[in-house]
Amino acid sequence: MTKTFVAVAGNIGVGKSSLTARLAERLGWEPFYEAVGENPYLADFYADMRRWTFHSQVFFLSRRLRHHHQLLRSPRSVIQDRTVYEDAEVFARNLHDQGYFDDRDYASYRELYEVLSLLLPPPHLIVYLKASVPTLLQRIRMRGRDFEQGISAEYLAQINRLYDHWVERFSLCPVLTICVDDLDFVHLDADMDRVAERVLQESGDVLREGVRHG
Repeated sequence: MTKTFVAVAGNIGVGKSSLTARLAERLGWEPFYEAVGENPYLADFYADMRRWTFHSQVFFLSRRLRHHHQLLRSPRSVIQDRTVYEDAEVFARNLHDQGYFDDRDYASYRELYEVLSLLLPPPHLIVYLKASVPTLLQRIRMRGRDFEQGISAEYLAQINRLYDHWVERFSLCPVLTICVDDLDFVHLDADMDRVAERVLQESGDVLREGVRHG
């Protein structure tokens, strides 16, 4: 059986971790989750974003690259919650656009990211979960994480724009875009079935195409 590597991308509150968990359970894949709580710079970052952005983003980049390496070595099919590409192309770019990421530090960060991303094999498929700002706000409220409750609609809208910009130009692997405004794959098995079927079909098509041209 051919090993599959799928990654789930999307804005805060869109359901990346939930879909990663459900697909891993449904398909017998090994899940890899992002390491937000392990970042030793987070408290400093939120206290002084201009001073600590570079440190925090380099930590996220290094941890994501380590996960990427680990999942490539796994003998099982794997599914990853958030990609290394999003850290740089969406969140680090947003910090730079807002003036929190110094130009010189950002250029160094981008150089590191671009070199390392070229060396790592990409996923077979990225599943981009897309939702409107009202849906994101509702889901953020429902999951009740205190540190997320102050996230503004304007911030979520800006992150959505950066995601769309990134996805339109991303070419390292196919991207399956799924609008989740009217989907509830956490509580409705029928919705989960639809998503799982599309992921299996798209990833299978990519693998078959690779075999033909490999």
